[in-house]
Amino acid sequence: MLKPMDEQKKTPSAEPLMTIVPHITPGEYDKILKRPQEDAPGREEKVSQIIRRVEDGGDEALREICLEIDGRVVPEFEVPRSELLQAGSDVDEHLRNAVSQAIKNIQAFHEAQLPKPFSMETMPGVRCSIKYTAIKRVGLYIPGGTAPLLSTVLMTAIPATIAGCDEIIVCTPAGASPELLFTLGLFNTRVFRVGGAQAIAAMAMGTESIPRVDKIFGPGNAWVTSAKMQLAGRGLAIDMPAGPSEVLVIADHTANPAYVAADLLSQAEHGNDSQVILLATSMDLINQTMEAIRVQLENLSRKDTILSALTHALAICVTDSSQALEISNFYGPEHLILSTEDAAALAAQVTNAGSVFIGNYSPESAGDYASGTNHTLPTGGASSAWSGITTAAFMKSITTQEISREGLMALAPSVLQLSRAEGLDAHANAILQRIQTDQ
Repeated sequence: MLKPMDEQKKTPSAEPLMTIVPHITPGEYDKILKRPQEDAPGREEKVSQIIRRVEDGGDEALREICLEIDGRVVPEFEVPRSELLQAGSDVDEHLRNAVSQAIKNIQAFHEAQLPKPFSMETMPGVRCSIKYTAIKRVGLYIPGGTAPLLSTVLMTAIPATIAGCDEIIVCTPAGASPELLFTLGLFNTRVFRVGGAQAIAAMAMGTESIPRVDKIFGPGNAWVTSAKMQLAGRGLAIDMPAGPSEVLVIADHTANPAYVAADLLSQAEHGNDSQVILLATSMDLINQTMEAIRVQLENLSRKDTILSALTHALAICVTDSSQALEISNFYGPEHLILSTEDAAALAAQVTNAGSVFIGNYSPESAGDYASGTNHTLPTGGASSAWSGITTAAFMKSITTQEISREGLMALAPSVLQLSRAEGLDAHANAILQRIQTDQ
């Protein structure tokens, strides 16, 4: 439990924990804001080999890979349903209540997102409609690593359930905590003890034990993300590129340095490759935030991980909130926190971000767990074209058109002109056969 601020032991002033940039110009954005790349020579080829081995060897290959990477093999990949249900007896009542509250909020927000079918006449006699159906079988990847991500279960299983997916297949590394198993047991899931790139390959292509899925959801490390992207190139549907976590905080004179520091630290503890950026309107605010980071860091259990992440973190002094927003839209962070006087107005101008947190009392951790929005978001700048998980992501649309004789007669001239302009005579013929026969 954290000590009150006035009781926390302060670390003597030392070298800055983050790289401080006292001034930045548009021409420097690309260089200064370049995301750190994890040094893993040959990763892409190694992931490619894992995919090929699982594709060719199924369960046997999967066991061999798990032994090579994790140093152990589970007797059976699938976790019995009874084990999921039994795990609840080992979970604290307060945590069960917290999970229940989170489910209510996430469910309410994602139920409101359900797309609605509609039908309309685009012109007399030409009726077009759209309907939405659930993806039949989806795969959820729940990272293991050093933290049991109960929240990722909620953020993927809830919208999948609301959408109406017939089957929910889950892969998570062996050794899942009782809390994670309990959370998985709250949903109609089939759970398998396998993690990493090999888990993505197994769900993408299917093995003797693990069913092949139609689309894969969930975040992961660089190896998991590489597997998702490689398999997407082979036709697998995925939610988005979701790699190392990111947060960008815009803060002005109205921000509380202790709150800003806490938000930066909360994201840095995800992993060594997490990216945290502060855009502050004064050097004084940056200095106060750095001191607050030092104070709070002393009481955090994942201090070593945070310190590692902070080695590539940035604190940039900007001229005003407008320049900060310009930089943020250029960068496209996974999480954007607006701790400014004009936070709501700035939020309306955001064009690239996974999720936005408005005001001093909207910490990113609230969205990670229980406010209701989804925390599975695009990273690495992918927010310029990708969205976070929504209920609609677990669905697909089907359009229909119903055209009357009169409608076709009215539509025919346009279709004939366009098909002939493209040199597609058979398309024109499909129209001519009808209007000539019917005359």
